[in-house]
Amino acid sequence: MKEIVIDLESEKKEILKRYRALLRACKPTMQKGDKQMIRKAFDIALESHSDMRRKSGEPYIYHPIAVAQIAAEEIGLGTTSIVCALLHDVVEDTDMSLLDIELVFGKKVSKIIDGLTKISGIFDPNSSIQAENFRKMLLTLADDVRVILIKLADRLHNMRTMEFMPRDKQLKIASETSYLYAPLAHRLGLYAIKSELEDLSMKYTDPDTYKFIARKLNEKKAERERYVTEFVEPIKEILAEQGIDAKVFGRSKSIHSIWNKMRKKSTPFEEVYDLFAIRIIIDAQPEFEKADCWKAYSIVTDLYRPNPDRLRDWISSPKGNGYESLHTTVMGPKGQWVEVQIRTTRMNEIAEKGFAAHWKYKESNPDSGLDQWIQKVRDILSSPESNALDFVADFKMNLFSDEIFIFTPKGSLIQLPQGATALDFAFEIHSDLGASCIGAKVNHKLVPISHILQNGDQVEIITSTKQSPKEDWLNFVVTAKAKSKIKSSLKEEKRKVAEDGKEILERKLKSLKVTYNTDNLNKLTQFFKLFSTQDLFYNIAKGEIDLKDLREFALAEKSTDAVSSNHFDSHVEGLVRKINKRDQETLLIGDDLQKIDYTLSPCCNPIPGDDVFGFVTINDGIKIHRNNCPNAASLMANYAYRVVKAKWTSQKELAFLTGLSILGIDDVGLVNRITKVISEDFKINIRSITISSNEGIFEGCIMVYVNSTDHLERLIKRLKQIKGITGVNRFESEIVS
Repeated sequence: MKEIVIDLESEKKEILKRYRALLRACKPTMQKGDKQMIRKAFDIALESHSDMRRKSGEPYIYHPIAVAQIAAEEIGLGTTSIVCALLHDVVEDTDMSLLDIELVFGKKVSKIIDGLTKISGIFDPNSSIQAENFRKMLLTLADDVRVILIKLADRLHNMRTMEFMPRDKQLKIASETSYLYAPLAHRLGLYAIKSELEDLSMKYTDPDTYKFIARKLNEKKAERERYVTEFVEPIKEILAEQGIDAKVFGRSKSIHSIWNKMRKKSTPFEEVYDLFAIRIIIDAQPEFEKADCWKAYSIVTDLYRPNPDRLRDWISSPKGNGYESLHTTVMGPKGQWVEVQIRTTRMNEIAEKGFAAHWKYKESNPDSGLDQWIQKVRDILSSPESNALDFVADFKMNLFSDEIFIFTPKGSLIQLPQGATALDFAFEIHSDLGASCIGAKVNHKLVPISHILQNGDQVEIITSTKQSPKEDWLNFVVTAKAKSKIKSSLKEEKRKVAEDGKEILERKLKSLKVTYNTDNLNKLTQFFKLFSTQDLFYNIAKGEIDLKDLREFALAEKSTDAVSSNHFDSHVEGLVRKINKRDQETLLIGDDLQKIDYTLSPCCNPIPGDDVFGFVTINDGIKIHRNNCPNAASLMANYAYRVVKAKWTSQKELAFLTGLSILGIDDVGLVNRITKVISEDFKINIRSITISSNEGIFEGCIMVYVNSTDHLERLIKRLKQIKGITGVNRFESEIVS
């Protein structure tokens, strides 16, 4: 292996150059004394990380400087945040403590860095360390949003410099990013960062598709630029004539958003027309902002015919993350639909820099959606869910959803996520109102609590003192606040029942001459395959475990050794170490790529040639998933420690089930031609075929057995050559593992 020669002198110069660039980025927000504070933080970080290097071989200090630079330049944060960004890894990676930081920089800096420091220690194996860390970060968010903003800057730099990481680490970090950090950037209004995080995640989780779209975008770049110029010239002229000072330009959509469109609509790249959007940014006085945006809208729609269904007015009603803009889609030259976004310089800064810019303009907008959202986070955290995974899932659900606006009987406006029900609305107003809700009047008409609300509805809640939260309520609420309050209430109810169960169990064990102690309670919990001792007490109180079952346990205890408390860990290790003795092993799994038992996950039906990973389940052994499986991001983000490497060996004789969706123009004999290609030309077995024809359009879903991705690609290519077929795509079922 080639030895890396380190030139310490040139590294020192590079560190100084990067530090000076950081100071230039901080200049707009700097006040008296700030430069010395930043210098002090830089010196401590430099000293603390002096012996550390990144995977690329570069000095570690490059990373904190880059994170601080992103925080200053791309998010627009001030000196306190820059200091925290420079020191964000010091407590985690060195001997320096939070108390040391507090003595030098004060309590605020120490608290933010605490929020950025990962939790160390041992966890319940059924929990998730990532989820616990994320919840810790959110607890600090309720006090100081800068924790999340610095964490996003940290994550963005890690994603930009991930090429030197091992493949399994790349997958884990990319999955966690698309699952949690990109939605969080979206919710905080950081659209540029959100798009880049999504693109970089896709670059590692689905590299082939990413490269394909990037190559296609590059091929059409010159043609797109000519079209944009032709489209914007007349707009620029009329804006100038009418005295509106504005910048007009085209922006390419992100690779991830193009892929989303291709996937949702099952269209090939060539048929995705809105690869770019036109942006008009007006330099307007605060009092003329709205009027100038509508003037620009009028100019655009005089020149090009608008699509009446595609007007989005987020100027009159801004999004929950503070986003303000006017969007319309118009028919441009050559019969092509073009999206046009119109906003002012202030609105654009909020769209680009999100929360930081929102605070800058806060005086003019005290009741912002962002303030309301932070308040909602505080409400959720006031009764934190004991299971961090549930908490993160509930929280994540509200990050990406679009808002609807609902009116109270007195005309106040409440923002809720799309799909919210009358019960969500009740909990949004007040927890007690939600807990006692029995129905609602929507636009003066009586509806059940599960009624889904529409934008602009006026809602009045009907309550009863006899009502209390039920388990099935969780099935039709969508807000994290409602879910959290219902779970909290059910838990309290369950706790009371469990108290009775505890007394019953004590008496029963006494009669069986079994000692009532923690060790035996844990063994009993495992014996009945329950998650906690509270579940055990609850089931006994409810009569689901009777004396006969307890006798079985007492007998089993006498005849066998105690069940290991590390049952789950040994279960995982056992699975990873167990070698499959069959003659035809087709997968290599584990860090040393050993041969092992596995099952193929039905949520993505992996086949040889797919990039895959193994996931150790609690009850079903190891399941193999594709890296771009719909459930992969969630599994890797929450349970990275249960993910094992997996790689196909060459195995031509075995067949694997996969699905194809076929679209075309209906014609006599089309099904015959399709089945002939599959069965006769490719000698492939068909498991099932479903076909529907509607007004001349043919749609088919075919489950077939193939040997590998290469085999499948050849089949798809051949099917596309059949006359009348317009599209053939591999599809995944959305079953959760």
